[in-house]
Amino acid sequence: MPIVVFVLAVAVFAQGTSEFMVSGLLEQIAADVGISLGSAGLLTSLFAAGMVLGAPVMAMTAGRLPIRYSLAAFLALFCLAHVIGAVTHGFTMLLVTRVLAAISNAGFLAIALAALPRLVGPAAVGRATSVVVSGVTVACIAGVPGGTVLGQLWGWRSAFWAVAILGAAVLIPLWVLVGRAVRETDLRAERGPSILREWSVVGDRSILIAVTAGVLVNAGTFAGFTYLGSITAGVPGMGDQWVPFVLGIFGVGSFAGVLLGGRFTDHSERIIKVGTLALIGIWALAAPSAHTLPGVLTMSAVAGAAAFGVGSTLIATIVQAAAPSAPHIAGALATTAFNLGAVLGPVIAGVVVDNTGHPSAALWSSAAFTLIALAAVLLPTPVPVHSRG
Repeated sequence: MPIVVFVLAVAVFAQGTSEFMVSGLLEQIAADVGISLGSAGLLTSLFAAGMVLGAPVMAMTAGRLPIRYSLAAFLALFCLAHVIGAVTHGFTMLLVTRVLAAISNAGFLAIALAALPRLVGPAAVGRATSVVVSGVTVACIAGVPGGTVLGQLWGWRSAFWAVAILGAAVLIPLWVLVGRAVRETDLRAERGPSILREWSVVGDRSILIAVTAGVLVNAGTFAGFTYLGSITAGVPGMGDQWVPFVLGIFGVGSFAGVLLGGRFTDHSERIIKVGTLALIGIWALAAPSAHTLPGVLTMSAVAGAAAFGVGSTLIATIVQAAAPSAPHIAGALATTAFNLGAVLGPVIAGVVVDNTGHPSAALWSSAAFTLIALAAVLLPTPVPVHSRG
């Protein structure tokens, strides 16, 4: 695997850390800038919204630029947003920096995923996607707890500085390595359809099904993950001190699932169908077993592995299927599907939890989302169209 793919993964690790670490810093931020904890929660919801809107918009805006210019610009904006966030004392400006960080994150990921066929060749896209996406899972394992610890030791601003420094450290290697791997004239020399016309690829039934399944599988994943801490804290004999450990186990399982999905990319259709079917059972078994220590520990590892294994395979499938006829927005499709799920899942799960009074009910939401996803992937699909005149 070319080293440039691992450099992209490091950048995604920094961005994933930023996306998730704020949940562990909300109380500090709220106290420091003088707002309520509920208002501080806007920092996470606006970031998610920025990711959803940013991927397609930024892909359309920067899609015709040379790849390394786009990636470097998005990463630089991401770092700048964190520097401003680290020094600001106003909540409004902090919100603005989170939106900017989310938009640049979404744009970076969309361009990076769309560039993989050029960087590694079509045959290795699945494995390369798993490496890049693993940056998110490693962020769950190490980045988020690390950011929380930094916040506890030196204040929440230190975590923002750390993310900015890590992102900045990748800028020069990214610029050099992407420039070597992809000719700067590639995108401008193409005579393909306009980026607006590329969106017609969504009309391809096989791609539409993959995107739909991607939204639903990731909705199930984040419905369960969002309430995993609350579920853990409510288990007799566990309590809050077990929460970081259980979240870490989920992250380790997720990392393993992403790597396995990439390792067996030649069997992606089987992974998606069999894995989605298995995931229904895993979420359904997790709900009634989440009241015991062994149940929570087992569920965290197994659900994390299966959910991210299937989810990352769907992301790679979207990119591979869409890239031939929509090279500029293939990554945006995958990124948008992932983040729509990340928004939709917690919203629906929140309604279920509020009406039942039990955080573990969120796991039934996960099972329901995955069941609908299975119905989608089992629909007969034609061979994907790889050229559109």
